[in-house]
Amino acid sequence: MSLISIERIYLLIGLIVMYLVWHTLKDKAHPKRLTTALFWGLFGSLFLFGDLAVTWLGEQLAHRIAGAMVIVIALLAGMGKVSAGSYTPRSDAQKQQSARALGNKVFVPALLIPLFTVAATLLLSDVSTGELMLFDPKHQTLAALTLACTLALIAGWRLTGDSPLKAVAESRRLVDSIGWAAILPQMLAMLGGVFVVAQTGDSIKALVSLFVDPNNRFALVAIYCIGMALFTMVMGNAFAAFPVMTAGIALPFLIEQHGASPAPLMAIGMYSGYCGTLMTPMAANFNIVPAALLDLDDKYQVIKVQIPTALTLLATNILLMYFIVFD
Repeated sequence: MSLISIERIYLLIGLIVMYLVWHTLKDKAHPKRLTTALFWGLFGSLFLFGDLAVTWLGEQLAHRIAGAMVIVIALLAGMGKVSAGSYTPRSDAQKQQSARALGNKVFVPALLIPLFTVAATLLLSDVSTGELMLFDPKHQTLAALTLACTLALIAGWRLTGDSPLKAVAESRRLVDSIGWAAILPQMLAMLGGVFVVAQTGDSIKALVSLFVDPNNRFALVAIYCIGMALFTMVMGNAFAAFPVMTAGIALPFLIEQHGASPAPLMAIGMYSGYCGTLMTPMAANFNIVPAALLDLDDKYQVIKVQIPTALTLLATNILLMYFIVFD
Protein backbone atom coordinates (compact mmCIF):
# COMPACT_ATOMS: atom_id res chain seq x y z
CA MET A 1 0.00 0.00 0.00
CA SER A 2 1.22 3.53 -0.78
CA LEU A 3 -0.11 6.98 0.05
CA ILE A 4 0.75 8.44 -3.36
CA SER A 5 -0.08 5.58 -5.71
CA ILE A 6 -0.37 5.59 -9.48
CA GLU A 7 -4.12 4.94 -9.19
CA ARG A 8 -4.61 8.05 -7.04
CA ILE A 9 -2.48 10.11 -9.41
CA TYR A 10 -4.63 9.00 -12.33
CA LEU A 11 -7.76 9.80 -10.33
CA LEU A 12 -6.45 13.32 -9.60
CA ILE A 13 -5.65 13.92 -13.26
CA GLY A 14 -9.09 12.68 -14.29
CA LEU A 15 -10.87 14.93 -11.78
CA ILE A 16 -8.94 18.01 -12.93
CA VAL A 17 -9.70 17.26 -16.57
CA MET A 18 -13.40 16.79 -15.79
CA TYR A 19 -13.39 20.13 -13.97
CA LEU A 20 -12.09 21.69 -17.19
CA VAL A 21 -14.83 19.89 -19.16
CA TRP A 22 -17.49 21.28 -16.85
CA HIS A 23 -16.25 24.85 -17.33
CA THR A 24 -16.03 24.33 -21.09
CA LEU A 25 -19.68 23.24 -21.18
CA LYS A 26 -20.67 26.33 -19.16
CA ASP A 27 -18.87 28.63 -21.61
CA LYS A 28 -21.74 29.65 -23.91
CA ALA A 29 -19.41 31.79 -26.01
CA HIS A 30 -17.11 28.87 -26.79
CA PRO A 31 -17.05 28.39 -30.59
CA LYS A 32 -16.77 24.57 -30.37
CA ARG A 33 -18.06 23.94 -26.88
CA LEU A 34 -19.55 20.47 -27.30
CA THR A 35 -16.79 18.86 -29.38
CA THR A 36 -14.04 20.35 -27.20
CA ALA A 37 -15.80 19.07 -24.07
CA LEU A 38 -16.18 15.65 -25.70
CA PHE A 39 -12.46 15.57 -26.54
CA TRP A 40 -11.35 16.33 -22.99
CA GLY A 41 -14.16 14.25 -21.49
CA LEU A 42 -12.97 11.14 -23.31
CA PHE A 43 -9.39 11.85 -22.29
CA GLY A 44 -10.33 12.33 -18.63
CA SER A 45 -12.50 9.21 -18.64
CA LEU A 46 -9.50 7.06 -19.48
CA PHE A 47 -7.86 8.20 -16.25
CA LEU A 48 -11.00 8.00 -14.13
CA PHE A 49 -12.54 4.75 -15.27
CA GLY A 50 -9.76 2.76 -16.95
CA ASP A 51 -9.11 0.39 -14.05
CA LEU A 52 -12.81 0.07 -13.26
CA ALA A 53 -13.54 -0.86 -16.87
CA VAL A 54 -10.95 -3.64 -16.72
CA THR A 55 -12.50 -4.95 -13.49
CA TRP A 56 -16.11 -4.78 -14.65
CA LEU A 57 -15.83 -5.56 -18.37
CA GLY A 58 -12.71 -7.64 -18.60
CA GLU A 59 -9.32 -6.68 -19.97
CA GLN A 60 -10.04 -7.40 -23.64
CA LEU A 61 -13.30 -5.44 -23.90
CA ALA A 62 -11.98 -2.57 -21.76
CA HIS A 63 -8.92 -2.22 -24.00
CA ARG A 64 -11.08 -2.21 -27.13
CA ILE A 65 -13.28 0.52 -25.70
CA ALA A 66 -10.19 2.54 -24.74
CA GLY A 67 -8.83 2.10 -28.27
CA ALA A 68 -12.10 3.32 -29.76
CA MET A 69 -12.01 6.38 -27.47
CA VAL A 70 -8.45 7.15 -28.59
CA ILE A 71 -9.56 6.98 -32.24
CA VAL A 72 -12.42 9.41 -31.54
CA ILE A 73 -10.00 11.73 -29.73
CA ALA A 74 -7.66 11.66 -32.74
CA LEU A 75 -10.52 12.32 -35.17
CA LEU A 76 -11.79 15.28 -33.16
CA ALA A 77 -8.31 16.82 -33.10
CA GLY A 78 -7.61 16.05 -36.76
CA MET A 79 -10.90 17.57 -37.90
CA GLY A 80 -10.22 20.80 -36.03
CA LYS A 81 -13.05 20.31 -33.54
CA VAL A 82 -10.96 21.32 -30.51
CA SER A 83 -10.52 25.02 -29.84
CA ALA A 84 -9.94 27.53 -27.05
CA GLY A 85 -12.75 29.07 -25.04
CA SER A 86 -13.60 32.71 -24.44
CA TYR A 87 -11.47 34.63 -21.96
CA THR A 88 -11.16 38.22 -20.85
CA PRO A 89 -7.54 39.11 -21.57
CA ARG A 90 -5.55 41.03 -19.00
CA SER A 91 -4.53 44.54 -19.99
CA ASP A 92 -0.89 45.49 -20.55
CA ALA A 93 -1.03 47.62 -17.41
CA GLN A 94 -2.19 44.64 -15.32
CA LYS A 95 0.57 42.45 -16.77
CA GLN A 96 3.23 45.06 -16.03
CA GLN A 97 1.97 45.58 -12.51
CA SER A 98 2.05 41.83 -11.87
CA ALA A 99 5.54 41.57 -13.35
CA ARG A 100 6.84 44.36 -11.11
CA ALA A 101 5.27 42.81 -8.01
CA LEU A 102 6.59 39.30 -8.59
CA GLY A 103 9.86 39.92 -10.39
CA ASN A 104 12.08 36.86 -10.65
CA LYS A 105 10.12 35.19 -7.86
CA VAL A 106 7.69 34.05 -10.53
CA PHE A 107 10.21 31.33 -11.47
CA VAL A 108 10.31 29.83 -7.96
CA PRO A 109 7.32 27.44 -8.39
CA ALA A 110 8.63 26.24 -11.75
CA LEU A 111 12.12 25.58 -10.36
CA LEU A 112 10.71 23.79 -7.31
CA ILE A 113 9.21 21.05 -9.49
CA PRO A 114 12.42 19.51 -10.92
CA LEU A 115 14.49 20.20 -7.78
CA PHE A 116 12.00 18.66 -5.36
CA THR A 117 11.25 15.75 -7.71
CA VAL A 118 14.92 14.73 -7.75
CA ALA A 119 15.33 15.29 -4.01
CA ALA A 120 12.16 13.39 -3.11
CA THR A 121 13.04 10.49 -5.40
CA LEU A 122 16.46 10.13 -3.77
CA LEU A 123 15.55 10.86 -0.14
CA LEU A 124 11.89 9.91 0.38
CA SER A 125 11.57 6.72 -1.65
CA ASP A 126 11.80 4.48 1.44
CA VAL A 127 9.66 6.59 3.80
CA SER A 128 6.82 4.56 5.29
CA THR A 129 4.52 4.19 8.29
CA GLY A 130 4.14 0.55 9.08
CA GLU A 131 3.11 -1.11 5.83
CA LEU A 132 1.99 2.19 4.24
CA MET A 133 4.66 3.57 1.87
CA LEU A 134 4.73 7.26 0.99
CA PHE A 135 5.47 6.59 -2.70
CA ASP A 136 4.32 3.80 -4.97
CA PRO A 137 7.47 1.61 -5.20
CA LYS A 138 6.85 0.95 -8.90
CA HIS A 139 6.32 4.62 -9.78
CA GLN A 140 8.52 6.55 -7.35
CA THR A 141 9.53 9.29 -9.78
CA LEU A 142 5.95 9.97 -10.87
CA ALA A 143 4.81 10.03 -7.23
CA ALA A 144 7.64 12.44 -6.37
CA LEU A 145 6.66 14.63 -9.34
CA THR A 146 3.07 14.76 -8.08
CA LEU A 147 4.24 15.85 -4.63
CA ALA A 148 6.59 18.41 -6.20
CA CYS A 149 3.76 19.88 -8.29
CA THR A 150 1.61 20.17 -5.15
CA LEU A 151 4.43 21.99 -3.36
CA ALA A 152 4.91 24.32 -6.35
CA LEU A 153 1.17 25.04 -6.38
CA ILE A 154 1.26 26.01 -2.71
CA ALA A 155 4.28 28.22 -3.35
CA GLY A 156 2.41 29.87 -6.22
CA TRP A 157 -0.57 30.63 -3.98
CA ARG A 158 1.71 32.25 -1.39
CA LEU A 159 3.55 34.32 -3.98
CA THR A 160 0.50 35.61 -5.86
CA GLY A 161 -2.02 35.74 -3.02
CA ASP A 162 -4.65 34.10 -5.25
CA SER A 163 -6.96 31.24 -4.29
CA PRO A 164 -6.55 27.55 -5.20
CA LEU A 165 -9.58 27.81 -7.48
CA LYS A 166 -7.79 30.50 -9.45
CA ALA A 167 -4.98 28.05 -10.18
CA VAL A 168 -7.42 25.42 -11.42
CA ALA A 169 -9.28 28.00 -13.52
CA GLU A 170 -6.01 29.15 -15.09
CA SER A 171 -5.20 25.55 -15.92
CA ARG A 172 -8.15 25.56 -18.32
CA ARG A 173 -6.84 28.67 -20.09
CA LEU A 174 -3.39 27.11 -20.40
CA VAL A 175 -4.75 23.78 -21.67
CA ASP A 176 -6.94 25.63 -24.17
CA SER A 177 -3.90 27.58 -25.39
CA ILE A 178 -1.97 24.36 -25.99
CA GLY A 179 -4.98 22.46 -27.33
CA TRP A 180 -4.79 18.84 -28.48
CA ALA A 181 -0.97 18.94 -28.41
CA ALA A 182 -1.16 18.70 -24.61
CA ILE A 183 -1.89 14.97 -24.84
CA LEU A 184 0.57 14.26 -27.65
CA PRO A 185 3.32 12.82 -25.35
CA GLN A 186 0.93 10.20 -23.90
CA MET A 187 -0.32 9.22 -27.34
CA LEU A 188 3.17 8.88 -28.78
CA ALA A 189 4.41 6.89 -25.79
CA MET A 190 1.47 4.54 -26.30
CA LEU A 191 2.37 4.27 -29.99
CA GLY A 192 5.88 3.25 -28.98
CA GLY A 193 4.35 0.40 -26.99
CA VAL A 194 2.39 -0.65 -30.07
CA PHE A 195 5.63 -0.80 -32.07
CA VAL A 196 7.21 -2.99 -29.39
CA VAL A 197 4.30 -5.45 -29.53
CA ALA A 198 4.52 -5.43 -33.33
CA GLN A 199 8.21 -6.39 -32.99
CA THR A 200 9.39 -3.45 -35.07
CA GLY A 201 12.73 -3.69 -33.26
CA ASP A 202 13.35 -7.11 -34.82
CA SER A 203 12.87 -5.63 -38.29
CA ILE A 204 15.36 -2.86 -37.53
CA LYS A 205 17.84 -5.45 -36.23
CA ALA A 206 17.56 -7.43 -39.45
CA LEU A 207 17.94 -4.28 -41.54
CA VAL A 208 21.06 -3.15 -39.67
CA SER A 209 22.59 -6.64 -40.05
CA LEU A 210 22.27 -6.37 -43.83
CA PHE A 211 24.17 -3.10 -44.23
CA VAL A 212 26.48 -2.73 -41.22
CA ASP A 213 29.33 -4.89 -39.98
CA PRO A 214 28.24 -6.04 -36.49
CA ASN A 215 31.88 -5.76 -35.35
CA ASN A 216 32.09 -2.06 -36.26
CA ARG A 217 31.40 -0.57 -32.84
CA PHE A 218 31.54 3.09 -33.90
CA ALA A 219 29.14 2.55 -36.81
CA LEU A 220 26.65 0.84 -34.49
CA VAL A 221 26.89 3.68 -31.96
CA ALA A 222 26.40 6.30 -34.69
CA ILE A 223 23.44 4.45 -36.20
CA TYR A 224 21.80 4.06 -32.79
CA CYS A 225 22.17 7.74 -31.85
CA ILE A 226 21.23 9.08 -35.29
CA GLY A 227 18.41 6.55 -35.54
CA MET A 228 17.05 7.71 -32.18
CA ALA A 229 17.09 11.31 -33.42
CA LEU A 230 15.51 10.52 -36.80
CA PHE A 231 12.83 8.21 -35.41
CA THR A 232 12.03 10.82 -32.77
CA MET A 233 11.61 13.40 -35.53
CA VAL A 234 9.10 11.13 -37.23
CA MET A 235 7.25 10.19 -34.03
CA GLY A 236 7.59 13.53 -32.28
CA ASN A 237 8.69 11.99 -28.98
CA ALA A 238 11.80 10.14 -27.83
CA PHE A 239 9.70 7.86 -25.62
CA ALA A 240 8.11 6.37 -28.73
CA ALA A 241 11.46 5.91 -30.49
CA PHE A 242 13.35 4.51 -27.51
CA PRO A 243 11.85 0.99 -27.20
CA VAL A 244 12.06 0.38 -30.95
CA MET A 245 15.64 1.55 -31.48
CA THR A 246 16.86 -0.02 -28.26
CA ALA A 247 15.33 -3.39 -29.06
CA GLY A 248 16.65 -3.26 -32.62
CA ILE A 249 20.19 -1.92 -32.14
CA ALA A 250 21.26 -1.22 -28.55
CA LEU A 251 20.26 -4.52 -26.95
CA PRO A 252 21.38 -7.10 -29.54
CA PHE A 253 24.50 -5.34 -30.85
CA LEU A 254 25.86 -2.87 -28.29
CA ILE A 255 24.92 -4.61 -25.03
CA GLU A 256 24.88 -8.34 -25.82
CA GLN A 257 27.61 -8.41 -28.46
CA HIS A 258 29.95 -5.58 -27.41
CA GLY A 259 29.25 -5.57 -23.66
CA ALA A 260 28.13 -1.94 -23.32
CA SER A 261 27.02 -0.74 -19.89
CA PRO A 262 23.20 -0.42 -20.08
CA ALA A 263 22.72 2.60 -17.78
CA PRO A 264 24.90 5.19 -19.58
CA LEU A 265 23.98 3.69 -22.97
CA MET A 266 20.25 4.18 -22.37
CA ALA A 267 20.73 7.66 -20.90
CA ILE A 268 22.77 8.90 -23.86
CA GLY A 269 20.41 7.13 -26.26
CA MET A 270 17.42 9.01 -24.84
CA TYR A 271 19.41 12.24 -24.97
CA SER A 272 20.07 11.59 -28.66
CA GLY A 273 16.34 11.20 -29.15
CA TYR A 274 15.79 14.58 -27.52
CA CYS A 275 18.08 16.06 -30.17
CA GLY A 276 15.48 14.94 -32.69
CA THR A 277 12.75 16.53 -30.59
CA LEU A 278 14.39 19.92 -31.13
CA MET A 279 14.20 19.56 -34.92
CA THR A 280 10.65 18.39 -35.65
CA PRO A 281 7.21 20.00 -35.89
CA MET A 282 5.81 16.63 -34.79
CA ALA A 283 6.89 17.62 -31.26
CA ALA A 284 4.13 20.21 -31.40
CA ASN A 285 3.94 20.76 -27.65
CA PHE A 286 7.64 21.73 -27.60
CA ASN A 287 8.12 23.57 -30.89
CA ILE A 288 4.83 24.67 -32.44
CA VAL A 289 2.90 25.64 -29.31
CA PRO A 290 5.63 28.05 -28.04
CA ALA A 291 5.66 29.75 -31.44
CA ALA A 292 1.90 30.19 -31.21
CA LEU A 293 2.01 31.47 -27.64
CA LEU A 294 4.75 33.96 -28.56
CA ASP A 295 2.82 35.11 -31.67
CA LEU A 296 5.79 34.43 -33.96
CA ASP A 297 5.19 35.09 -37.67
CA ASP A 298 7.07 31.92 -38.62
CA LYS A 299 5.63 28.91 -36.76
CA TYR A 300 8.84 26.97 -37.45
CA GLN A 301 11.13 29.68 -36.06
CA VAL A 302 11.70 27.80 -32.80
CA ILE A 303 12.87 24.72 -34.72
CA LYS A 304 15.19 26.74 -36.98
CA VAL A 305 16.90 28.30 -33.98
CA GLN A 306 17.33 24.93 -32.26
CA ILE A 307 18.78 22.94 -35.19
CA PRO A 308 22.47 23.96 -34.73
CA THR A 309 22.31 23.10 -31.03
CA ALA A 310 20.59 19.78 -31.75
CA LEU A 311 23.19 18.70 -34.33
CA THR A 312 26.07 19.69 -32.05
CA LEU A 313 24.59 17.74 -29.14
CA LEU A 314 23.94 14.73 -31.36
CA ALA A 315 27.56 14.61 -32.50
CA THR A 316 28.69 14.99 -28.89
CA ASN A 317 26.41 12.14 -27.81
CA ILE A 318 27.90 9.82 -30.42
CA LEU A 319 31.41 10.49 -29.11
CA LEU A 320 30.31 10.21 -25.48
CA MET A 321 28.63 6.88 -26.07
CA TYR A 322 31.59 5.49 -27.99
CA PHE A 323 34.13 6.41 -25.29
CA ILE A 324 32.03 5.95 -22.12
CA VAL A 325 29.70 2.95 -22.32
CA PHE A 326 32.20 0.21 -23.18
CA ASP A 327 34.49 -1.43 -20.59
